[in-house]
Parts: sequence; C-alpha cells; structure tokens
Amino acid sequence: MPLGTTAPPAPGQLLRHRLGNGLTVVLLPDPEVPAVAVAVAYDVGYRSEARPGFAHLFEHLMFQGSSTLPKLAHAERVQAAGGAFNAVTQRDHTCYYQVVPAEALELVLFLEADRMRGPRVTPETIANQVAVVAEEINQNFLGRPYGGFPAFTLPPVLFHEEANAHNGYGDTGTLSGVTPEECERFFADHYTPGSAVLAISGAFDPQHALDLAEKHFGALPARPRTPRRDCPERLPDAERTHTLTDPLAPAAAVAVGWRCPAPGTPEHLAALLVAALLGDPQHGRLRRTLVRDGHAAQAAVLPSLTGQAFDARDPEALVATAVCAPGSTPGQVADLIRHQLDLLAVPDGFNEAELARAVRRLRAAWYSETDPVAARARRAAAFDVLLGRAELVTELPRLLATVDAGQVRAAAEALAACPPAVLTVEPAGGRP
Repeated sequence: MPLGTTAPPAPGQLLRHRLGNGLTVVLLPDPEVPAVAVAVAYDVGYRSEARPGFAHLFEHLMFQGSSTLPKLAHAERVQAAGGAFNAVTQRDHTCYYQVVPAEALELVLFLEADRMRGPRVTPETIANQVAVVAEEINQNFLGRPYGGFPAFTLPPVLFHEEANAHNGYGDTGTLSGVTPEECERFFADHYTPGSAVLAISGAFDPQHALDLAEKHFGALPARPRTPRRDCPERLPDAERTHTLTDPLAPAAAVAVGWRCPAPGTPEHLAALLVAALLGDPQHGRLRRTLVRDGHAAQAAVLPSLTGQAFDARDPEALVATAVCAPGSTPGQVADLIRHQLDLLAVPDGFNEAELARAVRRLRAAWYSETDPVAARARRAAAFDVLLGRAELVTELPRLLATVDAGQVRAAAEALAACPPAVLTVEPAGGRP
C-alpha cells in the first residue's frame, strides 16, 4: 500500500494511515535509533468496565495465549529477539508495547496482530491472573505507605459518577466469578481494529512498515465497536473532603485536587503551566513556600491523577500532594497549597521570567520523557486513541511556548474558583 512518491519523511515527522478494517497506523521513523518500538493502544480503560478492576485483569489475560499461540509465547518470542515488553491500563485506554532490535519489527507486528485476533481465555487462566492481580494490589496498594495515593484514593472524593470515581484496581471480591464468556464479550466490544491505534517508532522504512502492518493486521475483519462510554461529571458546587487511615503511613499526607479543563484544549495547556509554576521541583511555588522556607511538607504537583499529562479524557484533575512535616497539619498544608494557587490568579502574581522558566523546564522534561523510542510509540498511540492527535508527541513543546501570561492567569483563576476535593491520609496511630 504505497505512501506516495514524496521524499522520505524527516526524523520526527509523523505519518498516519488507516487500514480497511479501521485500524489506525501511526509511523514515527527515526533512522538514528538502532531499535523499533511498537505500541497498540485500545479505546478501553477503567471507565469502560462493568466491574472494578476488570479492564486491568483483561490486560493480563491478553498475555495468556491466543488461538494460534500458547500461553507466554508472546513474551518468550519478544525476549528471545532481545526485546522487552509491557502493558498499562489507564482510565480511558489500554496500551501494549514492546521495543526490539530493528530486524525484529515483523515479529512484533505478527504478535500484536495475533493478540488482536483473539485471546485464549479459560477458567484456569482467569483464576491464575486474578491471583496475580491480587498480589499486585497487595504490593502496590495495600502493602505500601500511601498506596494508591492519589490516583485511586482521590477520585471517589473528586467525582460523583461511579465510572469516574471507582478504583480501577478492583479487589478479589469485585473480580471473583469472572467467566470466559464475560471476557469474550469484553473483547468483542472493545478490542476491535477500529478502536485501536498501532504506533511504530524508531529505525524502519515507512513503506516497508506499512506493508507489514497491512500483511499482519489487514486480514483481521472489521467489527462493530461499542460506542465510547460517556462519563460526564458536573462541576462541584462545594468543597468535598475525606479522611483515610493508612496503617503503614509514617506521617500524615494531603491531596488537593481541582477539576481542570478538558485535555487537548488551549485552556488545558495553560493549566499545565499553572501546575509547572506551582510544582517545579527546583523553583516551584510549593517547593519554595512549603519545603524550603516553611518546612511544612514535602510537596509535589501532578498534572493529572496518574501524574502524566494527557493520560485520560475529560473529566481530569490537577492534583497537589504533600506529606506533612512534624508540627504541620493536613489542613494547614492544604490551606497553604490553595493560597499559592490563589496568588497565581491575581495581577502580578507571577512575572514573565518565572513563566518563561516554567515553559523551558516543562519542554525539557517532555523531550526527556519522549526520548526513549518506546515512550514515543506509547505516547503517540495513546494520544491518538484519546484525542485523535498523535502529533502531540512532537507538537507539545511548541504549543506550550505559545501560551501567554494572560492565559495562565485565567487558568489559575478558573482552577481556584472551582471547589477542590481534599483527601487526608492519617497514620493509623495518629500523627507523630
């Protein structure tokens, strides 16, 4: 399937094509990288599931064999080729990815197409993976201080709708009784070629890669995709608060979450710069006022509930978290955080030099984050599934530089005007 007779794309230039079955293919060639990364993102996540934790469990099941390959064959073949693989489930997408030597590109495309053709799910594999997920929950959520904070513990305070508020990890109770038939329905509803984006990044010839994508994915039949679940969330009219007790926490902590504009909008870009002004690890307002000068807390600002910008659709949140220092209470720290946001909303609340520094650091962080070939493929696939804009991988630094001080001030004012959600985590024995 020819791309055309134009000159080869420059490194970093993104190419897009749609196969006859609806699969979107995004190509990011970079001949300077001696490897290729392949990512397949599906338009399904926590907000699509009928029982908490099911989308994440199903991600595990997609590694347990297919109609043509036995259990673990996918992993074994990628590793035998000298590559690495992983997957992640977020609120609005699930992404499978691997990075391999350039000569193994066709192998990985075959494996991902095979996965898209259909998993092999049995009662035994379900029981096995429920146990694996339960162990993940114990290690990452229940068995560590501040587990799930704030990604899974703040949404029930911030949101009203169950699809937005529930814990995407689930637990053994919510995952008990899963059947192969339930898994087959979930696959049929959400794992269609038309609901997926295949992204390839690294050292490859674009025409050859597209021919391989057509060879391995083109034969998969088009299937109706379930309409995306709409999860509207009204803006809060009052502050919402909640307190959790954490038996492993050495000190009290607090998270303050504000509903932010829809990802991908100009207003959202401005909100990201508000987050940068507050949370820059060296020069941010919270580090200066809470940590360096006030000695009140160890603080951070997250551009989303997961800590990565553009990981979900609307509704999203900007989140400030802090672990309280001795002598400081969560309420005092939350008030200090809100005060710093209020200051950014007033005239002369920040100067041009401060904003320019925040833009530079945010752009540098983005270049660093997307430098690994696997990160570029993952981000491109996710951006296209979530926003239809894989181009954000290369365009975001330029877009950040176009946001002016007035837009940032307006974003801070809008955030400050919206009542936040405040989650407090207390040690089991009280504050030390």
